[in-house]
Amino acid sequence: MKRRRRLFVKKGFPVFRQDMSIEEISEVANHYIESEWRSMYESMHEQLTAAFAEIEDAAYGHYLDHLMPVIFDQLEDAGFSTLEKLEENDFVIAKRLIFRNSLEKWGTEDNRSRIFWNVIHDKQGNPIGTILTEIPHSHLKFDIPAAPVIYSLRESLKERIVQGIRRIKEFA
Repeated sequence: MKRRRRLFVKKGFPVFRQDMSIEEISEVANHYIESEWRSMYESMHEQLTAAFAEIEDAAYGHYLDHLMPVIFDQLEDAGFSTLEKLEENDFVIAKRLIFRNSLEKWGTEDNRSRIFWNVIHDKQGNPIGTILTEIPHSHLKFDIPAAPVIYSLRESLKERIVQGIRRIKEFA
């Protein structure tokens, strides 16, 4: 298992290859998050707690701005595309997480769950599936009660992605 993990995360960076399936991409991304999220959270906690008092949920965006871009950068370095045409009123965090491509319908006020989606395309521009980024968070104070999680779906159409998210959350 150690050998396999080294293939996935190298010096704090996820390692992606163009021949990976969407499931393998989410596995690599989760290994990266597992190795980085807690120390990043602890190092930023005081700063983001103060920010939460002023900007509330936007403080989680600042956290994701530090945690997630390396995943998107490494995917793009491996030849994948995560870009989506932005609309005039889009709000984007962490380089690629677009609020209109997210849902927040689950959990209590102290442990809510927002899920963002990004359709992943191969070098030829064909969609291979979608990664879902779930960020558990509190609306009462700055708190991330558990590690963010990356899920995968083979879907690439919005309606099917939303159905897939609902299936994941109903069985969680």
